[in-house]
Amino acid sequence: MSSGKVLLHPAAKPLVFLLSLLPFAWLVYGAATNNLGANPAEYLERSLGDWTLRFLCLTLAVTPVRMITGTPALARFRRMLGLFVYFYVVLHLLAYSWFDMGFDLGEIVKDIPKRPFILVGFSAFVLLTPLAATSFNRAVKALGARRWQALHRLVYVIAGLGILHFFWMRAGKHNFAEVAVYALILAMLLGWRLAQALKKGRGSVKMRRATS
Repeated sequence: MSSGKVLLHPAAKPLVFLLSLLPFAWLVYGAATNNLGANPAEYLERSLGDWTLRFLCLTLAVTPVRMITGTPALARFRRMLGLFVYFYVVLHLLAYSWFDMGFDLGEIVKDIPKRPFILVGFSAFVLLTPLAATSFNRAVKALGARRWQALHRLVYVIAGLGILHFFWMRAGKHNFAEVAVYALILAMLLGWRLAQALKKGRGSVKMRRATS
């Protein structure tokens, strides 16, 4: 069976959904069995942030991999992966609100602008919210294709804010190796998209000149 047929199989989407839930299930299991190390709260909070970045990388990788490998069926998983980015970032925010702030809304409001890495991370969450809310077909029809595409270009800003949040979070321990890996992956993915946009723009200019 070809890769395209495998990806189009009715079981493919449920399988990807279950695989995407595995990190969450593993963390829940680790918390329930007390296997998250000396500081379980910190481990949970940071792991959820890590998985947010990983799913962001996976989501952004769908289109380049689809086009390079000639596998259009991959596109059917992009929306689901994008929603899992939001799923994990919401859990990351809830972990911060619970473990760091005790769900004290007043203290959370004070803390966000006080610490730059919290402000940057929260800004990424705020920008990601309309993307998640408009990821459905009805939203695309309501906004129109051009406005929907323009809105979803915010993912570039979100990726940059996510890396900055991660960088500042690790700066206290001078541990930048993992930050560099994510930054390189996202730079490559966003660079590819920029190159495609420039290529498309040059093609449009040539077409206009040819027909003028």
